[in-house]
Amino acid sequence: MNRRDPKEPLVVEHSKPAPQELVRAIKGGAVYFLVALGAGFTLEYIRLELVALHFSERLAEILEIPTILLATMIGARWAVDRLTLPPLPGLRLGVGFVALGLALIAQFMVVLPIRGLSYTEYLASQNPTSISASIGTLGVLLVMPFLTAYRWDAR
Repeated sequence: MNRRDPKEPLVVEHSKPAPQELVRAIKGGAVYFLVALGAGFTLEYIRLELVALHFSERLAEILEIPTILLATMIGARWAVDRLTLPPLPGLRLGVGFVALGLALIAQFMVVLPIRGLSYTEYLASQNPTSISASIGTLGVLLVMPFLTAYRWDAR
């Protein structure tokens, strides 16, 4: 039996993710982003054009959050089922990180220029409640693929 010298540092080899799993995470994150955030951008348009004109914009932001969370849950469930992603935490969180990255890129590269705001103007126009709700929604976007079960596992 080989014994390790106690003075020698312990080296643990971690397996690198297979390229197929990385591609699956990127593909799953893109699909998840398109389903969940596609609904989010549609709801933002409705919020800006309909609800914010008749009520306050802050109330419209708060009313939009439950529908965004529902779209996030549906998008995560659909991406996991459609791509048959195994329940591996690294893969599922990778899908969430890809979707989060795409959401932040879309927010800062598309939405802010359309609204005619710079990054600092956008942050200055937000109140603490809206910022907290947005951060919470993005956190749910990140972890929802990990929390989603297969449809056939729920039986």
